Amino acid sequence: MPRKELVGQVVSDKMQQTVVVAVETRFSHPQYEKPIIRTKKFKAHDAENKCKVGDVVRLRECRPLSKTKRWIVIDITKGEGVLPAIDEVGGV
Repeated sequence: MPRKELVGQVVSDKMQQTVVVAVETRFSHPQYEKPIIRTKKFKAHDAENKCKVGDVVRLRECRPLSKTKRWIVIDITKGEGVLPAIDEVGGV
């Protein structure tokens, strides 16, 4: 059976070799059809401490590495989820 893969945004990198990734799931309500957004946080293993807050990462399911860590970072896209600074946009 293939391992699950998720894409999410890093929300914390304060732990050693661990990042917290928020994964967003969108679906419509079965009766009212209003779009619903659910966010779930996962702890993932980042062996080289390369991930920074705001990076978009791809996770793969793995064996339990600690009490709450069951995912490993396999790909990093730098800063895609970060909003640009005010100076870069040309604001005040």
